[in-house]
Amino acid sequence: MTADDKGQARKRVVIAEDEALIRMDLAEMLQEEGYDVVGQAGNGEDAVKLATEHRPDLVILDVKMPVLDGISAAERIGAEKIAPVLMLTAFSQRELVERARDAGAMAYLVKPFSKADLVPAIEMATTRYEELRALENEVADLAARFETRKLVDRAKGLLQVQLGMTEPEAFRWIQKTSMDRRLTMREVAQAVIDGANAPKTEGGDAEADSRA
Repeated sequence: MTADDKGQARKRVVIAEDEALIRMDLAEMLQEEGYDVVGQAGNGEDAVKLATEHRPDLVILDVKMPVLDGISAAERIGAEKIAPVLMLTAFSQRELVERARDAGAMAYLVKPFSKADLVPAIEMATTRYEELRALENEVADLAARFETRKLVDRAKGLLQVQLGMTEPEAFRWIQKTSMDRRLTMREVAQAVIDGANAPKTEGGDAEADSRA
């Protein structure tokens, strides 16, 4: 079943293969499966340019190409987080597979291949890429939460020392200020640390609010 049959948007693909006949066959297979081939290249340098320009859903690269080989191209595409990369390789190039994976390739396909080989390889590449991106986002989110917690703890300590608040009172002040001013708690904590958002003691408003 093609992407069109499923009622989904056609996924966009850039392909790079220095052998014109293989490249034409590959493009035809992809189109028959409902993919939109938005760019074709005969070398790795052009493949990187096309990938950067079109930001496709998938890039298929031959391992050995002139000007810039597929592994180097995959490395550059991976560094920019443009799209998952599927590598094409020959039996005699098996030793290059590990290098390709290290460069960021999500899967590889051994030539010669059929449409029945191509589709599962594409699914593997895209699935692995999505899982990797999700994991990276999760790690980034955890790191951001940890940094926020450190800043809030530091701000609470400053409020306790400067205004004699208890820890719960300091936390409630940060929380209330965050809601009142429509800021994140991290932003409020950072402002307290920077001295730009410390509550004033005159009139005891902030302290009174914190103890309310």
